[in-house]
Amino acid sequence: MLREVQRTMARRAETDHKEPVNEQIVANMYASMRTELNQIYSKTTELEMEASEHSLVINAIQPLDPSRRCYRMIGGVLVERTIKEVLPAVQRNKEGIEEVIARLNETLEKKKKEIAEFEAKYKIRIRKSDSDAKDDSSRKEGSAQGVLVGPASSSE
Repeated sequence: MLREVQRTMARRAETDHKEPVNEQIVANMYASMRTELNQIYSKTTELEMEASEHSLVINAIQPLDPSRRCYRMIGGVLVERTIKEVLPAVQRNKEGIEEVIARLNETLEKKKKEIAEFEAKYKIRIRKSDSDAKDDSSRKEGSAQGVLVGPASSSE
């Protein structure tokens, strides 16, 4: 049994560390790794937004009377419940989302390390094009742009 496990692990190690044949394959592998990294970033951001929405709901209903009616969307169906029933479920959902975010952040760090090792191994450097360099300089100049909103009262 132990020998089978060792053989299987050895086979996996061989297949995981196969050397790419040419530059195009290396470039494709690198692009694939970067795409995975971007997908992880996107999913993390999406889940962080969802967790903040859960926090808003929790903060809004927590001070209210526990016997008060509220509505909750479950699987596309709006269900009437009490705050006493809904609040614990929303808190559990938020905790679950935060656990998933933590796991995604761990995966993100591993993927970053893997990409850095891949870049070092194949001496990959990202070059900025001329248009990117111009964009960076214009961003520095206009980085203080914003919107100023006056008071809501209309005393004209």
